[in-house]
Amino acid sequence: MEWVTRILMVLAVLALVVMPLAKAKADTLADRGIEPATSYKNAGENNPLYTQRFGADPGVMEYNGRLYVFMTNDIIEYDAKGNVKENGYGQIRHISCISSDDMVNWTDHGLIPVAGPDGIAPWAVNSWAPCAAHKTINGQEKFFLYFCNGGNGIGVLTADSPTGPWRDEVGQLLITRKTPNCANVTWLFDPAVMVDEDGTGYLAFGGGVPNGKQAAPGTGRIVRLGEDMMSLDCDPVTLDIPWLFEDSGINRIGDTYIYSYCSNWQTDGNDLGLTSGAIQYMTSKDPLGPYEYQGELFPNEGRFFGMYGNNHHSIACLNGEYYLFYHNRPVEKAMGITGNYRSPQVDKIEIEENGSLKQVVGTMKGIQQLNPLVPFDGVSAATMADQAGIRVETDGSTSWVIGEKGSWTKTADVFFGEKSKSITVSGSAEEAGVIYVMADGLDGEIAAEISYPAGEWEVEAPLELIQLHDLYLVFSGEATLKTWKMK
Repeated sequence: MEWVTRILMVLAVLALVVMPLAKAKADTLADRGIEPATSYKNAGENNPLYTQRFGADPGVMEYNGRLYVFMTNDIIEYDAKGNVKENGYGQIRHISCISSDDMVNWTDHGLIPVAGPDGIAPWAVNSWAPCAAHKTINGQEKFFLYFCNGGNGIGVLTADSPTGPWRDEVGQLLITRKTPNCANVTWLFDPAVMVDEDGTGYLAFGGGVPNGKQAAPGTGRIVRLGEDMMSLDCDPVTLDIPWLFEDSGINRIGDTYIYSYCSNWQTDGNDLGLTSGAIQYMTSKDPLGPYEYQGELFPNEGRFFGMYGNNHHSIACLNGEYYLFYHNRPVEKAMGITGNYRSPQVDKIEIEENGSLKQVVGTMKGIQQLNPLVPFDGVSAATMADQAGIRVETDGSTSWVIGEKGSWTKTADVFFGEKSKSITVSGSAEEAGVIYVMADGLDGEIAAEISYPAGEWEVEAPLELIQLHDLYLVFSGEATLKTWKMK
């Protein structure tokens, strides 16, 4: 029986060898004990634009082939028992900013601390409904971020780049109730800015429905801005806007000026065929008006998504195509809460041959990616098409992501060329860990493992991919991720 004993000994030794080998060859997240966090977005849908926090009232600026979206930073409010309350807007003191050149991968530039004692403008109480513009002044490009201080005035911040850092040059509100023709504006808020082809800036604003004036509230205003974009060049002009509620928009398409707005909730029996809480538009040959009503651009988002609420929009142009940015409540729904906490979405605007705007249909699919993401010069880790479990922080000029075990980011349609060689990731962590790289999904094989030490690091790992793939970066533990790039 000696041979039997020897065989058993050999088998025991092989078991000790094979077990680690099998473990070393494990190639899925499940094999590594990683359960990916669940996204608030559905597969195949590009709306909402991001889910790491809320974002409402999108104000959009185009600059150098990118769209920058500035938003009201909705934050969840709770009652004394810890239950989610209806959004009261009174605690909102930050503005969110994201940008993209492909309409699917959005770089999160973090939060701009606008109002309150620790804000850039400490004299402001709130920062709602932002909009932004840029203009060359004295040979230098300058950026302007307008916001409303609750419903009682409009302020402006400035910067030398589209993402800041922002500063307060005016030191007070640009528009107040002491501004000519503004004392009787019910809601002195919701600015929209446009810089015309000759460099002249215009600011539209206002809203609210005085008692008994549903059909003609008379609370919309537009004003020509000074050369510095931080002063007024004329008294605000009253606009005759039928069934106005809030949410001004001002654009130029060809030689026609477009004023758009949200209709109020008391439109029964109107003879224009417009519906309540919907985006309407008017046209003029003069930016200061008068404007003529043309039609309904976008019904209330509840028509498409089942969750009705206030409707706030921006019209933006990128590469000759026009888009409607608006907000909806899909993240709130995915979280299982309710309270009018809003997230940004976008769908395309079609322009008819006669110049009229075709009514937009709201979708969760959103916009198809305009161009692949090329990763060879480096990509901010805060550039994402989707994510789960991460948060974004910024120092005012750059941003980064922080994740924990199971957190992940997805970047869509990354172009790897004929063959990529490796991926390099930079970040930091208090403890050593791993970033798992996945291609085209979270349930397949691990494409690369990036082991990093404690402290600050930049780590390279082999990664061979060709042509287009969605790229996922999955966290094994708490870590900060700053950038990644391909060779």
